[in-house]
Amino acid sequence: MEFATFAARAERLAAEPGDIGTTLAVADLLAAAGGGGNAADASDDAEPALRAGDDLPTVTRFLLGRVFPAHDTRTLDIGPALCREAIARAAGPNVTAADVEDRLAEAGEIGAVAAGFDFGGQRGLAAFGEGRDALTVAEVDGALRELAAASGDGSESRKLDALFGLFNRCDPAEAKFLARLVLGEMRIGVGEGTVRDAVAETFLSESVGDAGDGEESEPDAGPAESDDAEPTLCAGDEAVAAVERALQVTNDYGRVAALARDEGLAGLRAEGLVVGRPVQAMLAQAGTATDAVESFGEVAVETKFDGARVQVHYVPGDGGEADDESEADDPEVDGGTDREALGPRLYSRNMDDVTDALPEIAERVADRVDVPVILDGEVVAVDEGGDPLPFQEVLRRFRRKHDVDRMREEVSLRLHAFDCLHADGADLLDEPLRVRHDRLVDAAPDAAATLDLASDVEAVEAAEAAALDAGHEGVMLKDPDAPYTPGDRGREWLKRKPDVETLDAVVV
Repeated sequence: MEFATFAARAERLAAEPGDIGTTLAVADLLAAAGGGGNAADASDDAEPALRAGDDLPTVTRFLLGRVFPAHDTRTLDIGPALCREAIARAAGPNVTAADVEDRLAEAGEIGAVAAGFDFGGQRGLAAFGEGRDALTVAEVDGALRELAAASGDGSESRKLDALFGLFNRCDPAEAKFLARLVLGEMRIGVGEGTVRDAVAETFLSESVGDAGDGEESEPDAGPAESDDAEPTLCAGDEAVAAVERALQVTNDYGRVAALARDEGLAGLRAEGLVVGRPVQAMLAQAGTATDAVESFGEVAVETKFDGARVQVHYVPGDGGEADDESEADDPEVDGGTDREALGPRLYSRNMDDVTDALPEIAERVADRVDVPVILDGEVVAVDEGGDPLPFQEVLRRFRRKHDVDRMREEVSLRLHAFDCLHADGADLLDEPLRVRHDRLVDAAPDAAATLDLASDVEAVEAAEAAALDAGHEGVMLKDPDAPYTPGDRGREWLKRKPDVETLDAVVV
């Protein structure tokens, strides 16, 4: 797919006022990028050239302003200043980064600024059609991935050269979305939910046939529309749920789109966790003991630690950490139970790799855990007696890149694991909390947080008082029969801590 075509479609998406219309437009683009699907076939204005290639994973990620999957720790590491410098350089010898910054102050966003320049004379060349050296989606993706890999002395200069080369091949519309893409802000009104629904609509809607049975079928005319009817979506709740589930365990919209197209519902449902590929953390809402008892009946009560959320991935074995930079960082890696050894990897709530900053936690996991696991927990700073210290002490260690050994001596850390997503080759997301906790105790007994069951408000309040007396933040109240739903902030987990005075304030 030509990048100009992607840019044109993105421009149209930004102008689409309705939610359903936006979903259908994204579905049309995904079907075209993937070389199939009923949405593109039904579109009167779909460019035929789009159907030839398969840029589906890349286009899906680009729509969300991403080059890499959300679980991937690689980043472009391009700041606004470097982007402005590349734009100025491509715009010509009479344009400086200060000029670009002045235009940015007027326009308000970098895409509009980039679209205002005539890079490399491409406006004139575009009129000649085939004579233009068209930039493709695949070329942009490849160049940005190479740019992300640049490191060491001179890496910033190499990134500037690469970005200049891309801008120099752009027409105004391409430049707008290239600038937004490198800064991760597409501004086209397309969020994760829209892409999820569009994937289901494109490849799993009932009009495409019974997805997942491995048989091809002739597509219908697509979503039903008429001059006097609102546009509608054909994909059912089952299809959307299958896409959502696959996204939860992969955190890769590009991969899931390709799975939906190639393997249908069966492929999506077969996708599982991979040790070394982090998933989004399950989150909690505020609630009371009464809320929990009335909702759950029996309540699982855990200490609410005042620490930093971490997800632990580990595959024991003789391979140690030799494979940390290979399979763990490969967005297309499959499997989990038969993979090579993976030294303990620790990921933050935002799925950033924080292993190097927390070496004693990784060492403890390696010493005490002897089966493949994915654990969810909190890292807490403690004093010499093992009592918890304020959260600010954890921040002195978290994500630190320098002086780690010195800070390790100053701030001691302890892991409190409270959930087990995978153990010894088995995914546990769909198991009830009480089962997951049993597996947690089996896999990591030294790190497993205590889980108590209570069936009345008084027992919950007593547990909360004990947690506060021990210096912790409060308690977590959970449904003991609930599954683990990555990224979800549902009512199955409630957090309870002392009421505090609040202020409505404006930062100025």
